[in-house]
Amino acid sequence: MKILVFEFATLNKLEDSSITVEGNAMLQGLLEDLKKFKTYNLIPTGSNTIQSFNSQAIPMTGNLMEWISSNIKKYDGCIPIAPEENNILYNLTSLIEKQGVEVIGSTSDAVMKTTNKLDTYNILKNKVPIIKTEKVYFNDSIENYKKQINKFNTGLDKQSKVLKPVDGVSCAGVNVINSFNEFIIAKDHIKKHTKLPYFILQNYISGINVSVSLLSDGIEAIPLSLNFQDVTLKSGKIQYQGGIVPFKHALSDIAMETAKTAVKSIPGLKGYVGVDMILDNKNDEVYIVEINSRPTTPYVALRKLLNFNLGEAVINAVYGKLPTEIELNGQINFYKEDKTLRFSVLK
Repeated sequence: MKILVFEFATLNKLEDSSITVEGNAMLQGLLEDLKKFKTYNLIPTGSNTIQSFNSQAIPMTGNLMEWISSNIKKYDGCIPIAPEENNILYNLTSLIEKQGVEVIGSTSDAVMKTTNKLDTYNILKNKVPIIKTEKVYFNDSIENYKKQINKFNTGLDKQSKVLKPVDGVSCAGVNVINSFNEFIIAKDHIKKHTKLPYFILQNYISGINVSVSLLSDGIEAIPLSLNFQDVTLKSGKIQYQGGIVPFKHALSDIAMETAKTAVKSIPGLKGYVGVDMILDNKNDEVYIVEINSRPTTPYVALRKLLNFNLGEAVINAVYGKLPTEIELNGQINFYKEDKTLRFSVLK
């Protein structure tokens, strides 16, 4: 089986080191896991980027979409690692599907439903606990902005709000506000992170930021681990620094079952899926934040702890076979340092 793997941030030499650090680490992990296959790694022309782990480096010439249109049929399957922002992951997935090549991941329809956080909210709001979400247009009136905020049970005087791009990736463009003046400033900041004419407004839930890693065959889903997210809030901006895999908590079982229900509620989510959540210790509740229909950063730690090869399990899941026994051996902390993702074994 000939498999093409590419990671969008490193392939396009994005300047945002916080994204390329994570993308590069996921790419390395996947290539190592897939060394028993005929694996090909798409790299920028003239780059030395990852050519180890028995993968063959293929220099990309020209535009990525054009390259895929001309070359993807040479492969049996493709694993795209790309951001949801500006429909990048959707467009790539859709193009690969149209060329008749197996996407080793979620279908384009499922990618679209999880890329748009408002669509995700509307699909899940009556099925799992999910943070209340409102759609807000950039060019609306001051009066309408205030009406939007007043739709929530609590105003800015009693509860902070979160503003974010509807198609954002990681913590890019996410703002926490406590006043209407901060709302106006944050709105202008978000506009730099999306091409859409609107963004979303949510209640700020104080708690522990976590994610659940799952494998799905498009119908059934199996949680692999609950992961701690090291998220910091500074001057209203949220930053993701790393995490701990696995993470033990009194709400672990509830969180993983909730994530499983959420993934099963969106047909076509396949392979590795990550669900971001908040654990509200005060009220013993869990809330879905968003679903990532692609490999996420905890992959790099999880692959070192599982009793099976995670990359091979992703392929098996896409072809309808999920693991029956899941064991995690140890605990790993991963964190960003300069332009590298570091690891420390906790136990």
